Amino acid sequence: MSKLLVKPNGTQGKLHDITPESAGWGYVGFSLYRLQPGETAEEATGGREAILVLVEGKADIEADGTQFGEMGERMSVFEKTKPHCVYVPNDSSWRARATTPCTLAVCTAPGQGGHPARRIENIGFEERGKGANTRYIHPIAMEDKDIADSLLVTEVFTPAGNWSSYPPHRHDEDAFPEMTYLEETYYHRLDPASGFGFQRVFTEDGSLDETMAVSDGDVVLVPRGHHPCGAPHGYEMYYLNVMAGPLRKWRFKNHPDHDWIARRDAEA
Repeated sequence: MSKLLVKPNGTQGKLHDITPESAGWGYVGFSLYRLQPGETAEEATGGREAILVLVEGKADIEADGTQFGEMGERMSVFEKTKPHCVYVPNDSSWRARATTPCTLAVCTAPGQGGHPARRIENIGFEERGKGANTRYIHPIAMEDKDIADSLLVTEVFTPAGNWSSYPPHRHDEDAFPEMTYLEETYYHRLDPASGFGFQRVFTEDGSLDETMAVSDGDVVLVPRGHHPCGAPHGYEMYYLNVMAGPLRKWRFKNHPDHDWIARRDAEA
């Protein structure tokens, strides 16, 4: 199995615990809890900031001494309502107590103490792409929101039979404004959950070329290169993206062999 494909560790409790050390990079961390009512999860952030995303279900959230109360709305991620999220600064802590069965994602990256704990509000909705490249976006914490020091977080719904993160693109060079270096994780879900999807991570020189079949609950690591995904007919794909690097901006380049698709769609 590819080292870029991370399977969940069980079905309850802490299912993912991806750190910069385990991923072999410098910025992005991602963990995931699946809790039953009354169960709790809590962590100290240390030198890292966090964004808590209630992927499914409801929980009472406390962060950096602030009580946010019960949060969460959708009981299934595929209801597609906007997620409830909380930003947690570095050198603090957070605690979540499930009030229903819930799935809680914890997105982390280096913090600099520049932002207070807060509920993330006014999450937008975007439709991107055309035809079989159409997908739907909730930009939770992208660069237009000055709510984090390092983290960029978004979630994407890809209809059955469609492609996403496509045309293939990369953001693996620290060369702003043309490109930014951003590590990235993809937390995948499928509907129905028995389905599968595909993700390819590859470089133009062929030094990295991995194609993975992803199942419901898998995480794909993108340390560099292009990283498109596809959802087979009959199975809708969701993914939660976490990105971070030395600069909190998202600048990418399409693969030169496939950039014509983006140019054509822009002209249509």
